[in-house]
Amino acid sequence: MFLDEFDYELPEELIAQFPAEQRDASRLMCLQRDTGFVTCGQFTDIPDYFKEGDVLVLNNTMVIPARLLGNKPSGGKVEILLVRQAGRGDACDWLCLTKSSKPLKTGVRIEFAENFTAQILGEAEPPYRLVRFECGGDLFTELERIGHLPLPPYIKRDDNQQDQNRYQTVFAREKGAVAAPTAGLHFTSAILDQIRQRGVHICSLTLHVGLGTFLPVRVENVAEHKMHAEYYSIPPETAEVVNLAHRNGGRVFALGTTSARAMETAATEDRQLQAGSGDSEIFIYPGYEFKVVDALVTNFHLPKSTLLMLVSALAGKDNIMAAYRRAVEERFRFFSYGDCMLII
Repeated sequence: MFLDEFDYELPEELIAQFPAEQRDASRLMCLQRDTGFVTCGQFTDIPDYFKEGDVLVLNNTMVIPARLLGNKPSGGKVEILLVRQAGRGDACDWLCLTKSSKPLKTGVRIEFAENFTAQILGEAEPPYRLVRFECGGDLFTELERIGHLPLPPYIKRDDNQQDQNRYQTVFAREKGAVAAPTAGLHFTSAILDQIRQRGVHICSLTLHVGLGTFLPVRVENVAEHKMHAEYYSIPPETAEVVNLAHRNGGRVFALGTTSARAMETAATEDRQLQAGSGDSEIFIYPGYEFKVVDALVTNFHLPKSTLLMLVSALAGKDNIMAAYRRAVEERFRFFSYGDCMLII
């Protein structure tokens, strides 16, 4: 299976640069995975697709203001993007991407604000550097004070006050992501309540979304691609609810590809969801057989991306590519701030 098989034409004007006027004002495309049948409507229709006994699993990760602007001792400007905590012990050591006019040498210190600095400790797994942050208090508090939200590279503008709210889900709780689980951005508390009223269990897990979401696939043979690790945690109560639903004939809806990846990482060979935490490096592409996930709420993904491959694995590549052509024809909005797709 080759990378070019996951390419499609997308007019640039369909890449959403701002969120919809209201959270739930997006459009919704529903794709029947067995038949390829597509219907187009409004996101507010989504509760109608759930049945009593189903489960909706959401990712409660919270995006941190992970983009920092600082200066070297020489005065040169430096941009650092926190990507992933280096181990679970020291909250101040992170794998980062760095940008400067000249390569940053090991040992150099970067100043962001008074009593908030960083030191380059050395090279890490490419393309990352290991960076130690030093501040007078809690690192996350300092990030909230001076950091910027790391909007995706296809959003061609700086973050603004609106993004502080809209690039975060209403159920975000656990700090640590550098990108939002964007399928969740459409949901309001009222929509979630309507889904619950249908007899649906809503439970959560955590997967801290990393930059692997945006890094391009650089191999022609898809099977040779290696995913970047992302930390996940599945509570015992979530595993219990999911497994019980399957025993009783209910369906498991993953809210977003991140929830899907976390559950499939923690799935056993006998199709049970196992509680626990660790690093997810699972790469899901056509040929993969899903063990836990029955349906998926997602957005429209980049050409040649691992996320497009994941949805193709669930719904069939031909079905997905036909649905994407239809989405372009119908002028759906694409990517993080774009419209929503339900694969059922």
